[in-house]
Amino acid sequence: MTKFKICGLTDLHNAKTVRSANADFMGFVFVPGSKRKLDKNSAKQLIDSYRQSTGSGGPALVGLFADQPLDFVNEMITLCGLEYVQLCGSESPEYWEKINSKVIKSISADSLTSNVQNQSNLFNETQKIVDSNAIPLYDKFERGQLGGTGKSFDWASINGFSDSLDFILAGGLNPENVGNAIKQVRPWCVDVSTGVETAGRKDPHKILKFSEEIQVL
Repeated sequence: MTKFKICGLTDLHNAKTVRSANADFMGFVFVPGSKRKLDKNSAKQLIDSYRQSTGSGGPALVGLFADQPLDFVNEMITLCGLEYVQLCGSESPEYWEKINSKVIKSISADSLTSNVQNQSNLFNETQKIVDSNAIPLYDKFERGQLGGTGKSFDWASINGFSDSLDFILAGGLNPENVGNAIKQVRPWCVDVSTGVETAGRKDPHKILKFSEEIQVL
């Protein structure tokens, strides 16, 4: 079954819902300017409360960062027990090699990459990330914005990539379109945040529906 990640968690109730939905990953945002950003103290309190109430196991914990000091990233890994770091900025392989956890590296994609030459360039960029022992994540490009956009990109730009690469698909996914996305793109993992929200807040019913749509495939 395709793995899935619920991102942008800010409260205990929805963190527990994500676990009960059998998600593989849950994400916490530390990117400056994000409406879902957690500060150091609130993140530790939330994650400590989650662990105390649910015990060991469950989804792997992912922290999202973008062009932030390496010392801060590693501090948050230790403080919160993060198992993965998702890098959403312009970080280089030399930077992420010094991170004390597994790394997910976001790649901005858009409809222009559906032509043959740009698709080849995108594949080569992705292969470099894989060769540097990081997991590639595709999201839509949005000028001036770091992290997820909540918008989809042209999936044709990565058609066939799953034949030789494991990657995460993000951008505009929701319970209504995730099944089609998986059938078309065949990603290793799908990632959602805005698509399981109502009025800007995580919606437990949408989280569970997203999970159900994946499990029936």
